[in-house]
Amino acid sequence: MAENAAAAAPHPLKIIAGADSFGAELKDALVSHLRSLNIDVEDLGTSDYYSIGAEVGRRVSSSDSSDTTTRGLVACGTGVGVAIFANKNPGVFATTCLTPADALNTRSINNCNVLAVSGMSTSKESAVEILDTWLKTPFKAPCPASGFKPWEENISCFFDKSMTEMPLIGKNDKLDSDSGSSTCSICCLVKNRELNPVEMIPGGSMKIIRESPTSAIVRFKAGSVEPAHHHTFGHDLVVLEGKKSVWNLTKGERFDLTVGDYLFTPAGDVHRVKYYEETEFFIKWDGRWDMFFDEDLETAKKAVEKETA
Repeated sequence: MAENAAAAAPHPLKIIAGADSFGAELKDALVSHLRSLNIDVEDLGTSDYYSIGAEVGRRVSSSDSSDTTTRGLVACGTGVGVAIFANKNPGVFATTCLTPADALNTRSINNCNVLAVSGMSTSKESAVEILDTWLKTPFKAPCPASGFKPWEENISCFFDKSMTEMPLIGKNDKLDSDSGSSTCSICCLVKNRELNPVEMIPGGSMKIIRESPTSAIVRFKAGSVEPAHHHTFGHDLVVLEGKKSVWNLTKGERFDLTVGDYLFTPAGDVHRVKYYEETEFFIKWDGRWDMFFDEDLETAKKAVEKETA
């Protein structure tokens, strides 16, 4: 069986392998077996199960050679953890296999391209048998789940359809992330819209989303300071990125805010703000936006410097 174990691969086969400390010994044995079959193996060694699982999955997901079929082999104590993190990459179908029947089923049904094995519960001999079965079993082959008979035509067609749809799962999310797009409703309001400088406060810019009651996306450069000021109407804000401190001078309170934090400032309360990083936030006033300064910028900077010393 081992001699023709790679026959199911339509192109020369390459295996990306890795394990955590609980699966390292079994992984090493399987890598040796693969090399004895003249299969190209890239051994990434040993790391935490989540890191090595994700890295093997990433390598398999990003392989685009039309001349080589790239699959993965991962091992940890149970074989489950590495599979979970390998599967976080689009186009990766990792399965934990504890028996040859598991390997036969997942190659037949799922076209599994990353084999995960258990270093704690699988012997080297059993693991070799699982690996050989996984290597030689083609997609849609008769298997225990089909009663070792060919799949019926409607199921076979479903499997073919799944091979075009499954690799797309997660890929669009990755493209959105790479292109800087966001599914956040607030962020989408300002996406690709230029923020206008706030002339009265250096380092600030703002995009009005609604005039009255006013809501806006506001951004400040790192190091910017808003001098003490107040508004006719109270306002709510949510920090979208960055880090800032707000001193409510009327109430003698300080609020340190970062991503996801919310703050309400009542109408008329005098407050001063310091931005430690480039910071963006959504803000909504209870009425039309206005701003009345209670100190100049230099006074504000000295006060902030004293507070943060």
